Amino acid sequence: MQRDVADALAGAEGVVDGVARTESLPDGGLAWVEEGTLTMGERSMPARRRLILRAGDDAVDVEFADGRPFFRLDPVDDTWSATHGCGADTYTVTGRFVGPDCFEETWHAVGPAKDYRLTTTYRRQGDASA
Repeated sequence: MQRDVADALAGAEGVVDGVARTESLPDGGLAWVEEGTLTMGERSMPARRRLILRAGDDAVDVEFADGRPFFRLDPVDDTWSATHGCGADTYTVTGRFVGPDCFEETWHAVGPAKDYRLTTTYRRQGDASA
């Protein structure tokens, strides 16, 4: 995976290079686990994210690692979008399947103290064609 980070308020840009994988959960769900390195300017640090994926009616319910609801991934014509409110902040996601082994997702977070965009490309390992 590669995630481009653009923080409009801070005037900073960066990139996360890493891997994403799924892990089976005892209850039949899947954990979506991302691990990588965030580089902004000369500074690098570990970046991690863990989400829970649960099959719903023709969609996937995405939860935070602690089980709180996050958003519903409901693809229509190989694209999806959703919004998640968190206090005074709003997170909007749009995504699209680029091919059988690649998809892209863009998050835009806005609020009183934030305005950033995260654009991530996920490719199955070994697929350099997309």
